[in-house]
Amino acid sequence: MNTQWKQYKKIINTVVKPAFGCTEPISAAYASAVVAQLLGQEVEELTVKVSDNLFKNSMGVFVPGTGKIGLPIASAVGAIGGNPEGGLEVLVNITAEDVEKAQQLIDAGKVHVGRKDVEEFIYCYAEAKAGDSIATVEISGGHTQIIKKTLNGEIVYDTTALNGCEQQQKSTASVCDDIDISIAGIYKFATEADFADIEFILQARELTVALSNEGLHNKYGLQVGRTYQKNIENGVLGACLANRAVMCSAAASDARMGGATLPAMSNYGSGNQGICASMPVIVFAEHCHSTDEQLARALIMSHLGAIYMKSFYPPLSPFCGCAVTSSAASMAMTYLQGGSFEKICFAIQNTLSDTTGMFCDGAKSTCAMKVKSSTSSAVMSSLMAIDNHEAHAQGIIANDVETTIRNVGRMVTEGMANTDRTIIKIMSV
Repeated sequence: MNTQWKQYKKIINTVVKPAFGCTEPISAAYASAVVAQLLGQEVEELTVKVSDNLFKNSMGVFVPGTGKIGLPIASAVGAIGGNPEGGLEVLVNITAEDVEKAQQLIDAGKVHVGRKDVEEFIYCYAEAKAGDSIATVEISGGHTQIIKKTLNGEIVYDTTALNGCEQQQKSTASVCDDIDISIAGIYKFATEADFADIEFILQARELTVALSNEGLHNKYGLQVGRTYQKNIENGVLGACLANRAVMCSAAASDARMGGATLPAMSNYGSGNQGICASMPVIVFAEHCHSTDEQLARALIMSHLGAIYMKSFYPPLSPFCGCAVTSSAASMAMTYLQGGSFEKICFAIQNTLSDTTGMFCDGAKSTCAMKVKSSTSSAVMSSLMAIDNHEAHAQGIIANDVETTIRNVGRMVTEGMANTDRTIIKIMSV
């Protein structure tokens, strides 16, 4: 494998990984688990401060294994029963007793959560106290990226001073920096790399299908997927490929946002975006009778394409990342139908022409509606691309896909800053 492709694989391995629960409250749970371990004794008081965007995405989502919503329970149960070595799966092994103890700590007024004014979009500070001992942990730039630890005022770990020299870690937002990457490069890697080098991505099928089945078989959130299922069964909706792709994707999001105790294969720090990158592609692969190798190539295309497109704007923003991720899924679905590289670019253009007005107002049950909408757009955009229909030179959609991707990034970075502040103010009332 050449150097460029090794870099592509490293990008995927860095930001496509299993995550147990919505990644923003889970980031707080992870920081709390690590700070409790550092403290070395039972936590008596816990303080957690997070960036505005992390706060926004933690307010309305269930924390798996708790049956409860929000940062206080995520932080408290992380400190009491979380696995500090578990990363985004920090809460996998929590017990009912852990949840009860966490709630008792909250009820006693010993858990304090709030916002911190910082430039970094992904930031979490956790402070734990017991007697005269105080431990702190700071996460910045990535949901589990620890930059500093202190114990009783002494620095235990600091990424800016490792071995006496500057070694600043890369943030999620900069994962594609200084790498020769493009839609053409991604397509070439996905279609030509040895299957053995990309077979690992098939884990996304295992995790996403299990999550989707959970959402179809049980009542979570708004039950968007189950509503599709019911109306397909009673004949109101057709049992077509498009509706199955939407149904299965929405059901996975229902379960994800509803606190199901199953991991999602996240993409760029988001489980919902991982669902959008995976589930419709899996459904299309089944319809096309694709081999495991063909599915793996399509999933590489979808996940890496989504990461690349999202690298042009902050990882947490006022823009719903499912919109861009679904354009990458449309690219992959077009490939599975035998579409050329030109038609794959058509699919991206078509999806972005439809979904770029969708904003993010936090992680919650209604995310399943946005997964539904963006997946539906991705399916139609792929079918249009196969028939040689392409949106171009209209609005922010340019004549070529690379310029369009950069236009979307500019729209989010430059044009939506006030939108984000307004959303957070509305949600904080």
